[in-house]
Amino acid sequence: MPKEYRTIEEVSGPLMLVREVENVTFNELGEIELVNGEKRRCRVLEINGSNALVQLFESSAGINLSDSKVRFSGRQMELSVSEDMLGRVFDGLGRPIDGGPEILPEKRFDVNGTPMNPAARSYPEEFIQTGVSAIDGLNTLVRGQKLPIFSASGLPHADLAAQIARQSKVPGADEQFAVVFAAMGITFEESNFFVESFKEAGALDRTVMFSNLANDPAIERIATPKMALTAAEYLAFDKDMHVLVILTDITNYADALREVSAARKEVPGRRGYPGYMYTDLAAIYERAGRQKGKAGSITLIPILSMPEDDKTHPIPDLTGYITEGQIILSRELYRKGIMPPVDVLPSLSRLKDKGIGEGKTRKDHSNVMNQLFSAYARGKDAKELMIILGEAALTDIDKLYAKFADEFEKRYVSQGFTANRTIEETLGLGWKLLRILPRSELKRISDDLLDEFYDE
Repeated sequence: MPKEYRTIEEVSGPLMLVREVENVTFNELGEIELVNGEKRRCRVLEINGSNALVQLFESSAGINLSDSKVRFSGRQMELSVSEDMLGRVFDGLGRPIDGGPEILPEKRFDVNGTPMNPAARSYPEEFIQTGVSAIDGLNTLVRGQKLPIFSASGLPHADLAAQIARQSKVPGADEQFAVVFAAMGITFEESNFFVESFKEAGALDRTVMFSNLANDPAIERIATPKMALTAAEYLAFDKDMHVLVILTDITNYADALREVSAARKEVPGRRGYPGYMYTDLAAIYERAGRQKGKAGSITLIPILSMPEDDKTHPIPDLTGYITEGQIILSRELYRKGIMPPVDVLPSLSRLKDKGIGEGKTRKDHSNVMNQLFSAYARGKDAKELMIILGEAALTDIDKLYAKFADEFEKRYVSQGFTANRTIEETLGLGWKLLRILPRSELKRISDDLLDEFYDE
């Protein structure tokens, strides 16, 4: 029987100081029993001699210092896992909230995960089809990659996240594919949107969903991505599944980290965020990847809304250092009605070259991608020139490039949130748009590919 302590010294916000504890360890779970018998969960945040600083998962309201009891469990935070998790919805601490039964655990895993030996990692190189042309054709997602989406408030990143979760698959492969979806600090309405969206598409059966609402405690928000990645590690490395993990919104997670750090009176770093935010984010992102000798993989798409549309804000800034590229959503494209509003020029997938080409997508993919980037960039320059000097100042070829940029946004980037394009359809559409330009302009495509595809 765990020892009971009645030595609560002080309660401050989500933190509580317990004196004269014995053999209590960092990160250990505990529970507080109030006078009325109500129990609340907590976690050890800091040990200093015989004093334990404890973090509450629920509210601290109603805790009577002299009459409340604290018990420590001797265990760290764990998640009960089994294949029955697929098709279920959990809260941020891994408890079912869909009205279904408790999970009968096959195993229990520490939510902090086990570090992956860098030498045991396999290089990501297999193409994942999301059905979104702006990603598949130009900023390709590769199995085992970490590819964040940088959004901003008011942009439809939730719709894009749901679309990717519904549509993602490995083309031609008959492998087990699962989605782990974790939402942090979202409204009930958004949470409902995701659940209904997956149900409608029949994708809920292969999805494990963790939902932490905006009115849930900050400490639960900090646990949510760790819960999701623990479920993903089990499905990927124990059950040999290919798992796509989508985390939204990392900004809410970082704000919860700042809130708890401020409550602990830690010295703040940039914009008030704790100095260890880089290592904290890295500990989440680096759990994605592939392991040698294991058939499964974890591919990670974290979504974050940039405060004030600022790419240099600490959250997108640090995320960009740790991950392999970024997909950037544009407010300008959104105003034009282009959905999803993916700004392809500043977006980047650092591993795209590893996942495309013959045997993976198609032999013309690399050439078409480079030519589309080049033509779109020149077309946007021509349109800017037209605004300043008027259309009469443009050469005939510049007018064609300007037309190409408009058509590219309307037909290639914009596809709505329900269209699911195969990679063949995406590449075919790319060729159709490139035929707006004369063949002599397509200098980034080899002659044999032009012979085969341009003159169709």
